[in-house]
Amino acid sequence: MPSWILEYLLLSAVWGTSFLFMQISVHELGVMPTAALRVAIAAFTLLPWLHWRGQWGALRAHWRPIALAGLINPVIPFVLYAYALQSLTTGLASILNATTPLFGAVIALLWLRERLTASRVLGLFIGFVGVVALAWDRLGLGGSPGSGWAVLVCLGAPLMYGLGASFTQRHLKQVPSLAIATGSLLASSVALALPALWFWPAATPALHGWLAVICVGVMCTGFAYVLFFRLIERVGSARTLTVTFLIPVFAIVAGAVWLDESITLRMLVCGAVILTGTTLSTGLVRSRWLDGLGGRKP
Repeated sequence: MPSWILEYLLLSAVWGTSFLFMQISVHELGVMPTAALRVAIAAFTLLPWLHWRGQWGALRAHWRPIALAGLINPVIPFVLYAYALQSLTTGLASILNATTPLFGAVIALLWLRERLTASRVLGLFIGFVGVVALAWDRLGLGGSPGSGWAVLVCLGAPLMYGLGASFTQRHLKQVPSLAIATGSLLASSVALALPALWFWPAATPALHGWLAVICVGVMCTGFAYVLFFRLIERVGSARTLTVTFLIPVFAIVAGAVWLDESITLRMLVCGAVILTGTTLSTGLVRSRWLDGLGGRKP
């Protein structure tokens, strides 16, 4: 098994729990404070590591594209997710997040001319079908007030993730992943500081809100972003973004463990379909017959 697969699975598990923590914190702190604290905590978590690895020079040399990468990802996606989680469940938000590889593959194809084998195209399709099947009974837009708009807002985040991944691969490919992660989070902290102060809640947030935002900042952002950029360096943006196919599986399990949500046969079957699509779309499993029909070598 390739060594990057372990990092891939770890990233999907960490990001799967991030929706749970964000929903808890956004109901206590609000949209802008949640997004701002998430990036600020993550940035200060990574700063000592950046210093220890001696990568300040790389950050200073490439600070302009790194700062722009921070605005694309994470500023806009984090704000959009925080807004959407006011009315969407963590499971539904994570399922919508699984459209990221589709946006990413299209953007990488148009912008980077990244070639996809027939096996990977089939994997993207299978993964998408699994996600849609898993989300089908939750996508009614006539439920809670504002849920339809929240779904559209939520879809804007994976679009920005796809754009950010291709931007990183195009302009920051030779920059160390730690410098990119820390610099983009620092830029995000500066960009969100004033909006967070303006929308700071009048009532004192409860302790569980603070604990949730600390968890999402340290583990689900700081640590996860290093893994994310490392994977882009090693296997490319389109393949890295397929990690979002697995996130709903981990998010649903987290909901069952911490929120006593039930795990149904539908979830298990759709999870198996998503895993099948993921193995194909990442290239872990390939079909020589399909790739031969597509005119490409596997």
